[in-house]
Amino acid sequence: MSTPLPRSQFPVIQRYVYLNHAATGVLPQQTRDALTAFVDAQACEGVVGIARYEARARSYRDHLARFIGAREAEIALLRNTSDGANLVAQGLDWQPGDRVILSNNEFPANAIPWLALRRYGVEIDFVDTSRERMTPDVLRTMMTDRTRVVTVSWVSFEDGYRHDLAGLAHVAHERGALFCVDAIQALGAFGLNVRALDIDVLFGGGQKWLLALQGVSFAYVASELLDRLTVGSPGWRSVANIWDFLDYGQPLAPNATRFEGGTLNFLGALSLDQSLAVIEAAGTDAISAHVLDLTDHLVEGLLACGANLRSLRGPGISSGIVTFTLPGIDSVALGRALQSEGVVTTWRPSGIRVAPHGYNTHDEIDTLLRLVPEHARALTV
Repeated sequence: MSTPLPRSQFPVIQRYVYLNHAATGVLPQQTRDALTAFVDAQACEGVVGIARYEARARSYRDHLARFIGAREAEIALLRNTSDGANLVAQGLDWQPGDRVILSNNEFPANAIPWLALRRYGVEIDFVDTSRERMTPDVLRTMMTDRTRVVTVSWVSFEDGYRHDLAGLAHVAHERGALFCVDAIQALGAFGLNVRALDIDVLFGGGQKWLLALQGVSFAYVASELLDRLTVGSPGWRSVANIWDFLDYGQPLAPNATRFEGGTLNFLGALSLDQSLAVIEAAGTDAISAHVLDLTDHLVEGLLACGANLRSLRGPGISSGIVTFTLPGIDSVALGRALQSEGVVTTWRPSGIRVAPHGYNTHDEIDTLLRLVPEHARALTV
């Protein structure tokens, strides 16, 4: 079948049916080639070679900004998702009794930075996802005059629930709270416009659906918010003129680069830039339609196998993540068995998580659907 992301860009298909982009994505060939050139430049030219890449930092930020409907001055290149959450958590002027709302199934990267605020007397209000999800109506019942931040993963890492960002932003802003989004489990498979959705801060690592390296991330900070946030982890690249090394008293950079701190992960930033180009060439609308088609096909087949879905599905909430269990079957054992056959998923006691991207095919989903009942039978013997 035709795929929006060209399969020729993904050498992983030569060895695996790779359905695990919610854990770690794979590098496109274009990105791999660019990274090899970077390594060669440092090996053969040292600072002369690396200087060429350092000079591209602004273009990397501009590329990310255009991808999400922001401005280059609103983008910071960081290390990981927690850096983005901490940018706000360590930047606001918290007072005892202030409150933060988040779901109780957030990945720790978007939970621990907020929970650490308890030492300042900040209260954490959890949405109990065993009973309900963070919808605009649920959020409205939880908001108080002391709620300073509402934070949510665009897509939940556990079960793939996709949140209504526009609706949540509207409710948060009705009561004067900031709306912060962890985009790591969606961006790349889905596109967005931060201005149209009225998001205050958006952050996420590049290593999953954006198909970049580990250890690189970015944050969008709305320009009107910049001066409200203290720079919690300043470094030599936080100032207005980073090359005036001995002017310790100079002001902060006038844009989001003030949050970047020390020397950037230029190799990681290059990987993000190159993989974004591959994603843009395919188009996020085409990728998201393809991914939803694959996961719909997967769900239909899993239900026919007697599986229990742990993922809520439906218009506006389905994503690229499907988590399932089989009655009476150890999910860890089943996941290991699938991987022994070259089908790569995430497997935990709570279920098997499947996460295809824009280069995967129906045939690959069918391979998983064929192997699941075969190995389930073997595991019950």
